[in-house]
Amino acid sequence: MTFDESSTDPATRDDLTDAPAVTGERADLLEALAKQRHFLRFTTRDLTDEQAGLRTTAGELCLGGLIKHVTSAERNWAEFIRRGPSAMPDFTAMTEADFARRADEFRMLPGETLAGVLAEYAEVASRTDDLVAALPDLDAVWPLPKAPWSEADAEWSARRVLLHIVAETAQHAGHADILRESLDGAKSMG
Repeated sequence: MTFDESSTDPATRDDLTDAPAVTGERADLLEALAKQRHFLRFTTRDLTDEQAGLRTTAGELCLGGLIKHVTSAERNWAEFIRRGPSAMPDFTAMTEADFARRADEFRMLPGETLAGVLAEYAEVASRTDDLVAALPDLDAVWPLPKAPWSEADAEWSARRVLLHIVAETAQHAGHADILRESLDGAKSMG
């Protein structure tokens, strides 16, 4: 299936033209992020809400839940760029109940729709793009939030966080492609 740039379906619409007018490194970061967002959204083309909520592999993930997770992660990391580690949860202090609530981020809940999940993702993406365009300094650093997977005393620049958002989006676009192919054989590429 080829990508139709004139599509109004939020799962297949290319948002590169909606990005702020920036140049250089910022434009490269935004273009890389937009491309990975497109691949992630594209995996949901032509799906019903029910299909978006189906688990198609041995794991817990569904396509709608995966997009919810990427939305949450991008929102949190963008807030980290703005406010530092206080914008992020202290994962070392989370309880079992906290992690159980967080698990809802990985599935479609009753009343949620694919269109709603995609709209929230588009809103977060737009805010992140605006942030990248307006940041005074990509070299500004914050200490990483506390998490079992974070290196002790590590600091990340805004640039490093944006690269992490691109990488996480790309990784989950690959997950989404596997989930979609397992659902109905559709592929994002090939």
